[in-house]
Amino acid sequence: MKKLIVFIIVGLLAQLIDGSLGMAYGVTSTSLLLAFGVVPAAASASVHLAEVVTTAASGISHLKFGNVDKEAVYKLIIPGSIGAFIGACFLSSISGDLAKPYISIFLLLLGLYVLIRFLFLVKEEKEIKEKLSLSKKGAIPLGLIAGFADATGGGGWGPIATPVLLSKKGSSARKVVGTVDTSEFAISVSASIGFIISLGWEQVNWLWVGALMTGGLIAAPIAAYLVRKIPAKLLGVLVGGFILLINSRTLMQTWVPEKSLHPVFYTLIIAVWAAALGFAVFKNRQSKHFESAM
Repeated sequence: MKKLIVFIIVGLLAQLIDGSLGMAYGVTSTSLLLAFGVVPAAASASVHLAEVVTTAASGISHLKFGNVDKEAVYKLIIPGSIGAFIGACFLSSISGDLAKPYISIFLLLLGLYVLIRFLFLVKEEKEIKEKLSLSKKGAIPLGLIAGFADATGGGGWGPIATPVLLSKKGSSARKVVGTVDTSEFAISVSASIGFIISLGWEQVNWLWVGALMTGGLIAAPIAAYLVRKIPAKLLGVLVGGFILLINSRTLMQTWVPEKSLHPVFYTLIIAVWAAALGFAVFKNRQSKHFESAM
């Protein structure tokens, strides 16, 4: 029962982060499931099945608040769905014990990227235009790669698609987050179909799916509203550090047999995370001071 409550809270926090940043629901949830000893394919399948419902709720909420570029969504969902289905079938065909540390490396790198991006690369800029600059030629490779990464890593659609779309000149951060979250519904459906075909229904823990789903449903409308309110820099550093901490545990259990060294690594990670949070708060205050002086 305690574990289910924890998963509900994780689903809530993960969706709150994802709905505000356009990334990290899958990475956060999958990281936790791996930490509890779930094999990668079953973890990713559980997360994607939960996301079928949570991304639908998130997409509806973002549409309600006008955060979605529908044209960009249509361009992304077909290549993204193909990539997700292929990724799910690929992950289901390899050994769970063999894949687990490598999936954790992938997730850890995503977490590091999220932390660095929101700490150093995200700038507070005025939104210039509401339409996203995404051509069909650009949408195909982006959708295929992000969809494949999402299914194999349990997360990756947001961490790949969101930064790419944000890099487009004049892109609205609000529109990018809403568009990525809304398009993720199709990716979750395709990945889930791939996992069910490859693994079978019996490999899915439906209690965990329900717990993650419940938390996500509660958070979806809140996140869509808060996307304009919460400083993205601070939230990005929080989720990036969390992902690093969770996946470092899996890697140390696999490749660092000397358990006395584990606290040393945890302390270093937490110290770097705390310093990054402090810097993010400082930069946020500095930005507000600069705006008030203008």
